[in-house]
Amino acid sequence: MAKILLAGESWSVTAIHTKGFDTFTTSTYGEGAADFISAVEQAGHTVVFQPNHVAAEKFPYTLEELAEYDVVVLSDIGSNTLLLPDRVFSRGERAPNRLEVLAEWTRQGGSLLMVGGYLTFQGIEGKANYRNTPLASVLPVLMESGDDREETPQGSIPRIVADHAITADLAPEWPAILGYQRFTAREGADVLVQVGEHPLLVVGSEGAGRTAAFGSDMGPHWLPPEFLAWDGFAPMWQKLIGWLAQESA
Repeated sequence: MAKILLAGESWSVTAIHTKGFDTFTTSTYGEGAADFISAVEQAGHTVVFQPNHVAAEKFPYTLEELAEYDVVVLSDIGSNTLLLPDRVFSRGERAPNRLEVLAEWTRQGGSLLMVGGYLTFQGIEGKANYRNTPLASVLPVLMESGDDREETPQGSIPRIVADHAITADLAPEWPAILGYQRFTAREGADVLVQVGEHPLLVVGSEGAGRTAAFGSDMGPHWLPPEFLAWDGFAPMWQKLIGWLAQESA
């Protein structure tokens, strides 16, 4: 069974309430990884979850630290969070480029999965900005240069387009999703699932490692309740993680 490092999938919101003359602020904190974690743990995998504010400082800096894991998953975490730990941004100290280290770990046999969201791939207003990082050379997709979100509030239906260990025994059509990232498959990568004319699930290899890109969320809001309740939700993630961990061909 695989040991997975999941980074991202958290947020905080600060709101200003105005009531006539007076105002006050409130703050909330949320996480969006519960459904994914539950799905892969059902298959016996182990997940170490680093929300964004934890990953900012605790995400591995070295190949030796990454060697503890079989699969790294980045989901809704912008590249700046991993490029600018406090000692770099606040204190002006040098530190390893963790995206360079992650790319090299992948080439040496690690497995990398990027999952879509407002702060993965390029993201909202291009702020995730992975196109301009070392991960762009190992992911199995080519990213757009700006905001790559495709919002489909009317719903769009993913369809399997290739036979693969990951898609075996899954329904050919999946429940509707409410949005995804636009990207194209890199030469030599395999498009397994499409939504409209766009790839949704792409897998490939880099050196001795395996890579995957899933263009929509792992939870709300792009995955609506019907998708989370779909009987293929857990098997899809389980098969994907198993393939990345080289448990299947």
